[in-house]
Amino acid sequence: MAFVYSALLAVGLLLSLPYWLIQMMRHGKYRAGLRQRLGKVPGYLKESRPAIWVHAVSVGEVLAVSGVVGELRRRYPQHRVVVSTTTDTGQRLARKRFGDDSVFYFPLDFAFAIRPYLDALHPSLVVIAETEFWPNFLRLAAGKGARIAVVNARISDRSWPGYRRLRRLLARALEHVDLFLAQTETDRSRLVEIGAVPERVQVSGNLKFDVPLPTAPPIVASLRTAIEGAGAGPVIVCGSTVDDEEPLLLRAFENVLASYPRALLILAPRHPERFVQVAQALEQLGIQFWRRSLWSGEPLGGGVLLVDTIGELAWLYALADVAFVGGSLVPRGGHNIIEPAQHGVAILVGNHTENFRDIVSLFQGRDAVRVVGPAEFPLVLMELLSNDAERSALGRRAAETLRTQAGATARTVAALEKLQAPK
Repeated sequence: MAFVYSALLAVGLLLSLPYWLIQMMRHGKYRAGLRQRLGKVPGYLKESRPAIWVHAVSVGEVLAVSGVVGELRRRYPQHRVVVSTTTDTGQRLARKRFGDDSVFYFPLDFAFAIRPYLDALHPSLVVIAETEFWPNFLRLAAGKGARIAVVNARISDRSWPGYRRLRRLLARALEHVDLFLAQTETDRSRLVEIGAVPERVQVSGNLKFDVPLPTAPPIVASLRTAIEGAGAGPVIVCGSTVDDEEPLLLRAFENVLASYPRALLILAPRHPERFVQVAQALEQLGIQFWRRSLWSGEPLGGGVLLVDTIGELAWLYALADVAFVGGSLVPRGGHNIIEPAQHGVAILVGNHTENFRDIVSLFQGRDAVRVVGPAEFPLVLMELLSNDAERSALGRRAAETLRTQAGATARTVAALEKLQAPK
């Protein structure tokens, strides 16, 4: 089975090679860390101490496990706690949070790429965030004697049908996992259905509820001064927006401008390679806009601030009267609403929130978010902007809902300590 899987993976990689090459040439993606992905272990990882290996795919997972990594480092000073990521953005954030000498790119799921890392690190514990079920990696790590835990485990509505189709292959891989810490009861039952040993699956909550806000970047104070000084407002922050979504948002904002000529839309596209495309769309629509990367303190209001920088969105939500979280007005599954909730901001999302169904459902049940379709969005936005009391109450309920969900980090670390204890 391992040979068949590896052969199919190799064939799939070869067939998709043109896509990866195009992405490398056009956007510079996947070029960074290529040698590491192919099994070249960086020298700074070669130490005699045993390691705890934490794998977090991208930015969201890195943020989620940050508290866990910190606690593991505190409780196991005799171990190195190292972190691997898959994406470049995840790699940059992980290096910033955990140090350059503790972070590397996760190897491709081939034995020749994985074994050098296992031989160099000698991990006693492997901690995988969410649902990175790589069969060869799980098999080889277990074969080296590592205990394996999947934390903050979730199976989204969108990926659930695919996991069910692959459950025979997955069941064999999941046999190597010693502990699953699921976000919800739904995730727990889905994990069991695709092959996780029931006795090894627990519900520990969502680590993302425990993620603290980063230190506010200086730009936030500068923007606040510029907004207040120009008498701009209301302020709408649309974060993590995707292709086909910005036209809907910009049309709604044109309606807002008709009633509030000094309104400001802070627009943060999800993918950096789309910054130029969105700027061109703004030019074509004739909407006044400023590019965040070129903004030098001039007054704002009556237009759009295009956020063409990385790593500032979490605090830009603090400037909002209303926040919209993207990837949800079109069928992309949505993005996390926790960051605007941390600021007590009234939150709007579209009706495609499959990737965060449990979080959105929780907030909906407490009247702490508004879920709307594309046709309703402009009307609901205007209603919130015109009703200060309702807008403020919605934001307060969002912040309170968030506070009630804390504690997953402590539960996760306690479970990992039991797993790490001598047998």
